Amino acid sequence: MALPAEPRFTLAFGRSRAMEQTRTNGHANGSHVNGHGQSVGAYEGGIIEKRSPVTGERLGEFPITSREGVISAVARARAAFASWRETSVEARLVILDRIKEVVRTHGEEYARRISEDTGKPLVDSLLTELMSVPLYIDYYRKHAPKILARKKVATPILFPGKTSYVEHFPVGVVGIISPWNFPFQLSMVPVVSALIAGNTVVLKPSEVTPITGEIIAEIFRRIGIPSGVVEVVQGDGTTGAALVEAEVDKIFFTGSVATGRKVMQAASKKPIPVELELGGKDAMIICADANLERAAKAAVWGGLVNCGQMCVSIERILVEAPVHDRFVELLRREVAKVKVGGPDEHADMGPMTFPKQIETVERHVKDAISKGAKVLFGGERLPRPGQFYAPTVLTDVRPEMEIYSDETFGPVLPVVKVRDVDEAVRMANEHQYGLVGSVWTKNVEKGLAIASRMECGQVTVNDVIVSVGNPALPFGGVKSSGFGRYHGPEGLLTFTHQKAIMVDRGWAKSEPFWFPYGRKYPAMREVFHGLLSGNMARALVGMVKLKKLGD
Repeated sequence: MALPAEPRFTLAFGRSRAMEQTRTNGHANGSHVNGHGQSVGAYEGGIIEKRSPVTGERLGEFPITSREGVISAVARARAAFASWRETSVEARLVILDRIKEVVRTHGEEYARRISEDTGKPLVDSLLTELMSVPLYIDYYRKHAPKILARKKVATPILFPGKTSYVEHFPVGVVGIISPWNFPFQLSMVPVVSALIAGNTVVLKPSEVTPITGEIIAEIFRRIGIPSGVVEVVQGDGTTGAALVEAEVDKIFFTGSVATGRKVMQAASKKPIPVELELGGKDAMIICADANLERAAKAAVWGGLVNCGQMCVSIERILVEAPVHDRFVELLRREVAKVKVGGPDEHADMGPMTFPKQIETVERHVKDAISKGAKVLFGGERLPRPGQFYAPTVLTDVRPEMEIYSDETFGPVLPVVKVRDVDEAVRMANEHQYGLVGSVWTKNVEKGLAIASRMECGQVTVNDVIVSVGNPALPFGGVKSSGFGRYHGPEGLLTFTHQKAIMVDRGWAKSEPFWFPYGRKYPAMREVFHGLLSGNMARALVGMVKLKKLGD
């Protein structure tokens, strides 16, 4: 679940105004703790000043890890790798399974702190942040040993008496750079996946949500993970850049397209593999035969949960013309019911987490209005302290508007009227992003057929977002939404290298294709023509002759 305007890497690749809002100049000397409770080194160059997205009040200061501190953290992870790699998958899972008990025991406290950090309702902190991690641990506890086990594969008849296998081994030290919109889930799931696969990890949480970064470090201390296996380095853009440039073996990045490109460029100099989970502009296709009441409720939750700050948020609603007006009216009614407020106000939708992001929302809405869009509901900041923007519905949206072409990452629902399903699919696919989509129709077979035509990584039929929560389903995008997959079996294998192994029992003195060639050409011709014509009997006759000549 990526985000479009995070300040990560801004000091290394160009400072942004957002970074100025979160960083205090000066020097802060001290130390921070890694996942095992050990120092990650001195901090230099300033501190992150955290302010509440609900009230604007100052919540605390967090030192910025120096480049030297990052290098030290990577060195400790490197030193711990050999032992962790040799730990069996089952033993790794026993250790990581302790996370579930820690989350169960301290979950409500963690939810409060995550909501303080992000502004999101407590329900969201429990549902979309904390509950998801135990689900993934349970899934991998059941399936990881089989996923990571050596597997036998087919061997052609050209190689009689041989057996072929495929196995996987960990890449080494993985650098994970996580975002602010789901700072717990989008850190913990890749970290846990990398650990199960046998890697050690250096995690750089977002500077926008440093309180959640502290929670993650605390959890790994509580479960007693071996020293150096997980290192948490708080910091800003310089910290993230230092991690990419350090001696890690892979970077797993969740964030914006622009920053993802810079991460790729930096990693290519080494080179090391990179996985990018980037943005989205997810299309919701409403067919004329859809259950409109359910679709309207889904659009409101799918577009406004977490204040619309999700890469899988509904950001384009493509509605067939015959039901457009009816759907829009239902949508307006549902949005009007949404209660906005802080975590203590029992709200449905909280404030925006990152101050700079409100400016993007305002710019997109203003641009849309100037080009003919109509504001059906909302369309402005709310007159109260904090970073609140009203839930908004726009109609008459067209492709030339920024609200259509670019990721908004805010509480805005743009509605587009389309002639038919074919136009909806075409518009859904003719876009730079391809992460998640949904199809709404009472005919499930029709829905599946439309889903298969959509160019994106995940599609739901008559539902939204839920596919992301299924641990068995791979998650990732196409086009500018990034590449690679995690969750499901891919969520472990992405943190491994693949190895091919071929075995001969060593009983024969020689092989049919070894020297000397001598009189082998006629027999080789029999093998060649037999295989290419599909005449296996002829090929086998040739193989027997080759073997006799080889002996």
